[in-house]
Amino acid sequence: MANRACKYRIYPDKQQEQKLAEFFGCVRFVYNKCLEEQERRFRNGEDYASRTEMNNYCNRVLKKEYPFLKRPDKFALTNAIFHLDDGYQRLFSHIGGYPKYKSKHRSRRAYTTNITNGNIAVLEKAVKLPKLGLIKAKIHRRVPEDYVLKSATISQEPDGSYYVSVLYEYEEHIEMTGPSGNWKAGGLDYKSDGLYVSSEGDVADMPHYYREAQPSLARSQRKLRHKVKGSANWRKQQKKTAKISRHIANQRKDFLHKKSAEIANQYDLVCVEDLDMRAMSNKGYGNGKATLDNGYGMFLNMLEYKLHDRGKKLVKIDKWYPSSQTCSCCGSRKEMPLAERTYRCPVCGMEMDRDRNAAINIRNEGLRLLGLVSA
Repeated sequence: MANRACKYRIYPDKQQEQKLAEFFGCVRFVYNKCLEEQERRFRNGEDYASRTEMNNYCNRVLKKEYPFLKRPDKFALTNAIFHLDDGYQRLFSHIGGYPKYKSKHRSRRAYTTNITNGNIAVLEKAVKLPKLGLIKAKIHRRVPEDYVLKSATISQEPDGSYYVSVLYEYEEHIEMTGPSGNWKAGGLDYKSDGLYVSSEGDVADMPHYYREAQPSLARSQRKLRHKVKGSANWRKQQKKTAKISRHIANQRKDFLHKKSAEIANQYDLVCVEDLDMRAMSNKGYGNGKATLDNGYGMFLNMLEYKLHDRGKKLVKIDKWYPSSQTCSCCGSRKEMPLAERTYRCPVCGMEMDRDRNAAINIRNEGLRLLGLVSA
């Protein structure tokens, strides 16, 4: 079994917006109260309370002390407790930090609810949600009939827009035949100015969405700076600023979805470098904005699941593999300064664009790792 989520834009009316604001607040309140209780137990030398114990604490103690907690959907409060427990489990496994208290103004406004007795449904032009009823929605995508609806996550973005992410469970029917010599293989080399260059010489030519919108974003941020923080005008301007940032993110995501689908349809096997994008965006390289604006890590995640859905494969080679320093024709190596954009082999005389040469080497190394070509 596998899971897949579909995210829809929803348009609640004024009454539904008030209920959502209340539900977001209750979920945040229960999360913080349970975190406070866990800290109290730790100070008193008591054992860590499991998610079941904390859920009982919420139902038997918190709901009696704070009757307003009975108004939101019960699954929303339960999932908030489960999310806190997930945070503690990551802490105990040394893969995450200590859970933090949620803030009304800085934390994400969202909650998750589960399906029971048909309380969640995706209709033609609306979404049915517990305690809210029918909410107008933009249903841009339909799932197959054999998909089973499991839960829904309702969220509000900083620009004031609302979304619902509906999670489905389905039985996966993907024939992974395994790579062979008949598969069309391609390599992608990361390109700071353009996202990637393929082994065929294709360049993504990704627009610089952030840099294009930077003047308008800077003007909006300057206006925000001169307003009294927390005032009505400050909140209006803050939403305008968030709307610009959201538009940039949506443009980037739309482009990456289209390019990753194009690559997944074009190749059967795609080889890429396993790069540390966080390290590459460091100030020392001088190209942090371009690196973050490309969204290369997001692109690889999209490409991986789209290849998987088509029964194809993504291969990641080691980031220290000298793809830029190796001749894709004869295999000799030479030092390549970053400013040198054309690879000229001193042994065989081959001349090629630096990035395309690296993409070919990445493809060949990926094939070698799979045992499809000899070393």
